[in-house]
Amino acid sequence: MMKVLLTGGKGMLGRTIRRILGGRFEIIPTDLPKADITDPGVFSAVLAKHSPDAVIHCAAMTAVDKCETERELAYRLNERGSANVATACKAVGCRLLAISTDYVFDGKNYVPYIETDPARPKSVYGCTKFEGEKIVMSRADTAVIIRTSWLYSEYGSNFVKTMRRLGKERGMLKVIFDQVGTPTYAGDLAAAIVHILPQIRPGMKSIYHFSNEGVCSWYDFARAIIEMSGLSCDIRPIESWEYPSKAARPPYSVLNKAKIKKDFGIRIRHWRDALRECIDNLEENNL
Repeated sequence: MMKVLLTGGKGMLGRTIRRILGGRFEIIPTDLPKADITDPGVFSAVLAKHSPDAVIHCAAMTAVDKCETERELAYRLNERGSANVATACKAVGCRLLAISTDYVFDGKNYVPYIETDPARPKSVYGCTKFEGEKIVMSRADTAVIIRTSWLYSEYGSNFVKTMRRLGKERGMLKVIFDQVGTPTYAGDLAAAIVHILPQIRPGMKSIYHFSNEGVCSWYDFARAIIEMSGLSCDIRPIESWEYPSKAARPPYSVLNKAKIKKDFGIRIRHWRDALRECIDNLEENNL
């Protein structure tokens, strides 16, 4: 059985990966304070102790607006932390699968982004994640990076759970309609990782895109959440300028997934089908 060490094991994606991959792989979840990725000595010792076959690197500072006000911390976690993980993986000879983001793009495309499109991040979060990508690819001997978008799950704080909570509390919500992308159910991303990990060959270095299929705005996504949750909250569209934020968001960040489907034989379901499963799980567990 493949032994996999997971960074960010307490996070939204980390918890989902533990649920999906458990039983298929031997999962070693790690997180602060015992596995501090910003301390190269500490993380190297953790990796040497467990000697995993692979590392799934999820740990990151993902609070996009907070990254703007705490830039040093964002760089320490997203850039230097990734450098330390890649260096440690090289030292013990294990493969690395790292998670990145659609925020590496500026959102000015009019067709879905492919992996070789120029990265022009507009936010501190996007910049730090892109710098982390470059370091991973330069330092690790074997590395796969998966960029994803609009991630949500049954765990932690995310757009789906926020909309459900506010939809129960309020009669009307205003949601941005001029930012377009694709929601990604963490359960589907975790299932893709299960499929991909055993296929990562020694010396392989590549970037892939993964999200669910289809395209929508945050407004469309919110309407679907409220509808599937059986709530009567009125969702009204607004423009981005009406809901100002510290960090710039890419107005268009749809990801082209042809490469990951071709290379690994993955089939990806539509975002509405994935959302239905997540909401059913939330309802079943009274969340």
